[in-house]
Amino acid sequence: MLGRGGLITVLIFSLALAGCEVASFYTKEKLERGNKTAYVLLMTPDVQLGEVTAGGLVEPNAEWTAIAEKHVVAALKEQLAKRKSRLVLYRSPKADTPKARIHTQLIKLHNAVGSSILLHKFASPPLPTKEDKFDWTLGPQARIVGHEYGADYALFVYLRDTYTSPGRVAVMVLAAVLGVGVPGGTQIGFASLVDLKTGDVLWFSRLARASGDLRTPSAAAESVETLLKDFPL
Repeated sequence: MLGRGGLITVLIFSLALAGCEVASFYTKEKLERGNKTAYVLLMTPDVQLGEVTAGGLVEPNAEWTAIAEKHVVAALKEQLAKRKSRLVLYRSPKADTPKARIHTQLIKLHNAVGSSILLHKFASPPLPTKEDKFDWTLGPQARIVGHEYGADYALFVYLRDTYTSPGRVAVMVLAAVLGVGVPGGTQIGFASLVDLKTGDVLWFSRLARASGDLRTPSAAAESVETLLKDFPL
């Protein structure tokens, strides 16, 4: 399993290779549900914002991150409402309980599966057994969480947004004069929709671009709308 640093590395690498800013895979282009409202459990979004220093390091900004988390959740609610679906917010259970252990195991499993999808669908040759198909799963234990919340699906969201500091801008200008390209801020992330009856990953979307902003409601809404392109609900 890739750690957080590994996830970011794969996403940045996929940004370098990307011909388009968003790409997705899914089991079905549209999930059939008739007139039934779909209940989607939003797992706590993994969001972090920071500033790229002159030396190229990213300094996390807690204030920006807190603001972005609120904007992202609000934008997701709006997007799901447009699709006649209802967003249910996940709440972490008390620590050191059987329920907490099950939830933690499921979240870690999703991190591992998400890492594999990123690696083998976007950044390297696909696994021989999955070259022409999309059939990733978290297993039947996902039913437990679905039953607790009365939800049909779980939505996982991972976003990293970085912004260029004045010092970095100066470095970029100087490098351009010398004919060298130096990267600035980026917006990278992924989202996945999981069937809580089977544990199957139904849809996976990767966002990788050198633009975007999660610090204002309208810009965050645009980012979320872009991430949810081809969302099957």
